[in-house]
Amino acid sequence: MKVLIKILFAAALLVPAFHAFAGATDGGAAAALLTQGQRIFLCGHSFHFQVPGLLQEMAKAGGFTDQVIVGKSMIGGSKSLTHWMVEDEKNEAKKALQAGGVDVLTLTPIYLPDDGIEKFAQLGAEHNPNMRVTVQEFWLPYDEYEPRYYNAPRIPAPAKVDHNAATGPALRAMHQRYFDEMDELIRAENKKLGKQILFVVPCGQAVIALREKIIAGEAPGLKTQEDIFADKLGHPKPPLWVLVAYCHYATIYRKSPVGLPVPAMLAQSKVPAEAREKLNRLLQEIAWDAVSHHPLSGIIADTHAVKTP
Repeated sequence: MKVLIKILFAAALLVPAFHAFAGATDGGAAAALLTQGQRIFLCGHSFHFQVPGLLQEMAKAGGFTDQVIVGKSMIGGSKSLTHWMVEDEKNEAKKALQAGGVDVLTLTPIYLPDDGIEKFAQLGAEHNPNMRVTVQEFWLPYDEYEPRYYNAPRIPAPAKVDHNAATGPALRAMHQRYFDEMDELIRAENKKLGKQILFVVPCGQAVIALREKIIAGEAPGLKTQEDIFADKLGHPKPPLWVLVAYCHYATIYRKSPVGLPVPAMLAQSKVPAEAREKLNRLLQEIAWDAVSHHPLSGIIADTHAVKTP
């Protein structure tokens, strides 16, 4: 009997191990799985406007029924600094962070520099040391790397953009500089903060992967790359909105979205009804692959383990 008691006691000590991921990279340590819905404040531009609603729907479907959208600040063409510069008495993002009531803050910088990232991270960490800030790495406007559309001196937008002319290698090459700059900034800011507070949501990488699938004829219901863009700037149509939201869901909850039901936005879209289930699955797989393989998403690629420094 004593032996049995010892065995049961030892087993009880091991239970927490089943609620945490093993392993780490880049000096990271294993972190517990999330089992509760997060309190989320979203700051974004027009490549982020539909994420709050979709994220709420996905969280509920994924079992995180207690997720709360604390608030949102949506400003077209904005940097993170734009949201920071809103007058204090009207700045709902600052108020929420100062109250310590935010678990996750989403930011969507366009091009660098963007001092708002550091300012928001510092403020949030001051009032909630466990808060995370997710930074959306997006897909390049007009299918080209040109910061001068958003940074002085400004230059006119191209008269015409042919999204269908892009190839996978060309898209990856033109985005690499942007991705590298963003990753370098996130690493530097986390080093300043003394721990990983900033995490990358690799939406741009996922968008390129989807476009490659479309080019290869492997995206159900999507015939051309134009089927995911509403205009030459690159604003999303429903399939792209859903992909972006899946990337955020996967990063925030450190969990694959594969298996979630078709979101209402996709179910009501122009995608042929017979293709929606398969397309939804593909979007989920692409999002999880992008998030789980990005070194700054908080997930270890080979084991899908969660990491923190």
